[in-house]
Amino acid sequence: MSETLSLSIFTIEADRKPVLAFAAKKHHEAEAFCADERVLTKLRSARSSGVPLCDDYSILRVRLATSDERARYHDRTKNRPFMENRAAVFLVDVDVNEA
Repeated sequence: MSETLSLSIFTIEADRKPVLAFAAKKHHEAEAFCADERVLTKLRSARSSGVPLCDDYSILRVRLATSDERARYHDRTKNRPFMENRAAVFLVDVDVNEA
């Protein structure tokens, strides 16, 4: 039996709005990604139509991505090398100078 696990796609919600999709093997890895200070800093600094995606008081939650979110993730990562496929993908339009 193979010891490798396939990657699942997870979504980070900020105040119940899906904002970021990324790949991880297990839910606890996804939780750790969401708690990473670099990810939090990026989410707090990103804006969509001039509105911040989240702030220090936003409630962030990790869940499995929906089929539409998975499709968007795979569409945006399909031409990247393997390790870059694990990059996060914004699920909202992010202001260009912020991405």
